[in-house]
Amino acid sequence: MYKDTPKNVESILRHLRNMLNTRQGSVPIADDYGMPDLTNFPGENLSEAAAELEDVMRRIIQKYEPRLTNVRISFEPEVDESSVLRFKLGAEVISRDENRTPIVFETVVTSSGMIKIEE
Repeated sequence: MYKDTPKNVESILRHLRNMLNTRQGSVPIADDYGMPDLTNFPGENLSEAAAELEDVMRRIIQKYEPRLTNVRISFEPEVDESSVLRFKLGAEVISRDENRTPIVFETVVTSSGMIKIEE
């Protein structure tokens, strides 16, 4: 699927993992780099919290990962998993020759606030 850009995709995946597991305010050069403290996220309504997380992740990725375009994040609820939030992260990788390769990652927010991203 990623035959033209495997190293680039691995590099993007590493950066996404680092970025989404960095707390906003902890990087001196950019106060808005990373994710807000998820322990303070409103937990009253799961769909509202998921929609807010979708928006936050999309904005951060669009701003700090320029190799991706058309970033889409959608909540993928699992009935038997109440302690994690699953999201599908879809985007296009822009190669040096301006080709666009679609990618999809599974993104899981754990109950401890850690974000896991897998191909």
